[in-house]
Amino acid sequence: MKQILIIGAGRSSSSLISYLLEHSSAENWKVKVGDVTLELAQQKVNKHANGEAFVFDMNDDANRVKEIEQADIVISMLPAHLHSKVAVDCVRLKKNLVTASYVSKEINELDGEAKKSGIILLNEIGLDPGIDHMSAMQIIDKIKAKGDEVTLFKSYCGGLVAPEYNDNPWGYKFSWNPRNVVLAGQSTAKYIQNGEYKYIPYNRLFTQIETVSVNDLGDFDAYANRDSLSYRKPYGLENIPTLLRGTLRMKGYCKAWNAFVKLGLTDDSYQIENSEKLTYKELIESFLPFGNLSTKEKLKVFLGTDANSEVIDKLSWLGIFEDVRIGIANATPAQILQHLLEQKWILKPHDKDMIVMQHQFVAHNKSTNKSRKIISSLVVTGDDNIHTAMAKTVGLPMAIAARKILKGEINLSGVQIPVMKEIYEPVLQELQTLGIKFEEREE
Repeated sequence: MKQILIIGAGRSSSSLISYLLEHSSAENWKVKVGDVTLELAQQKVNKHANGEAFVFDMNDDANRVKEIEQADIVISMLPAHLHSKVAVDCVRLKKNLVTASYVSKEINELDGEAKKSGIILLNEIGLDPGIDHMSAMQIIDKIKAKGDEVTLFKSYCGGLVAPEYNDNPWGYKFSWNPRNVVLAGQSTAKYIQNGEYKYIPYNRLFTQIETVSVNDLGDFDAYANRDSLSYRKPYGLENIPTLLRGTLRMKGYCKAWNAFVKLGLTDDSYQIENSEKLTYKELIESFLPFGNLSTKEKLKVFLGTDANSEVIDKLSWLGIFEDVRIGIANATPAQILQHLLEQKWILKPHDKDMIVMQHQFVAHNKSTNKSRKIISSLVVTGDDNIHTAMAKTVGLPMAIAARKILKGEINLSGVQIPVMKEIYEPVLQELQTLGIKFEEREE
C-alpha cells in the first residue's frame, strides 16, 4: 500500500483530500493528513477507512523526517515559506513533492540534487499559479503548431463570491488565506507592454488598473500581479511584446482597497502600541492628520479625489468609523485589518464562491500578416463553504498530478512547474471531467 502524506489541512485542502480518499481503495493508497490542529485534519479525513489524521508540527524535526520517510509522495499545503524545509527532506529521502506555491529561490536551488535523487519537486500546480499555466501553455503550443507567433498574452484570475451570494458592497468574501489577501501586491508588479518594460510600485498598484469583461458576468477590476516578466522563458515567449498576469476583483474594489494602502493599514512591519485597547475609529484617527473634523470627514480630505461616496460606503460598512475595541494585543496594522475583515468577509455555510480566469492571446501569422485574438475563460462555482471553488481549483490539480506521479505517468525529475504536455494534458483532461473547463472563442 502506497502512502500519501498531506501536510496542512487548511481552507484549500478539502477537495484535494476528498479526491485522494475517493481513489484510495482502487489505487491501494493510505492517505495521512497532518496539521498543527488535530480537529481540522480529522474533519478533512472524515473517518475514511484509508485516511489517518494526526498532529504535525513543522518544528519537530525528528517527527517530520519520520513521516516523510514513510511516504511515497508528499503534498505540502503549508504556507509558502515553509516548503523549502520539507523539500530538503524530500530530496535527501528521495520522495516526490507537490506544492501549489511559486518556486522560491531555496526550492530552485534544489533542482540538481532532486534530479540526482530521481525525484520531482512539482510546484505551481494549484489554481494561480497552476491551472493558469497549464491552460495557457495548451493554447500557446497550439498557436505555435500552426506556425503562428504569440504577440500578446494576458492572463487574469480572481477568487470571488458567486453573484447570487454577493451581499456586501465589496463583492468579496474569504475563500483562501486572509493574510495573503491583506498583503497582496506588496512587491512591485513587473510586465511588458508593446515592447516596453513596465513597473508598478505598491503605492500605485490599485490605481493603475484595467477593466476586464468575462462572459456574461460583466466587468471586473484587474491589477497587475507580481513578476510577469519571469514567465517569458517558461512559456517559451522570450521575445513577446506584451505579457501581463493580473488579479481580478469586483468593480470598485481596487479604489476602495487603495484607501487602506494610502492610510498604511496593510503594513505588517511594526506593531501598534496598546492595539487591544484602541477602537477602530481611534486607529483610523491615528493615521490621519490632526484636525477638528470628524474622522470620516478627515479621511475624505486625506483621500482627496478618491473619496467618492462608493469608497466611503465600503469603508463604513466594514465598521472602521465605529467605537468598537480591536481586542488583539501587539498587532501590526495589517493584522488588525485582517482581524476586522475576517469578521465581515465571512463565507457563510451555504454561500458559494466563484473562480474567474481569463486568458487573452494575439496570434500573428507572418506569411499572411494577419492576427487573430483568442479569449479563453473559466468560471467555477463552489458547492458550499467547505468544498469551495477555490478548494477545487487549487486542490484537484495537485491531487491529479500526485496520482499521475504515483502511477508513473509523470516521469519528470528536478524542480518543475506544469508547462510541459506530459503534465498539462492529462491534468487538464481530467479536470474537464470534474467540471473545470475553459470556454474558448476567437476573434
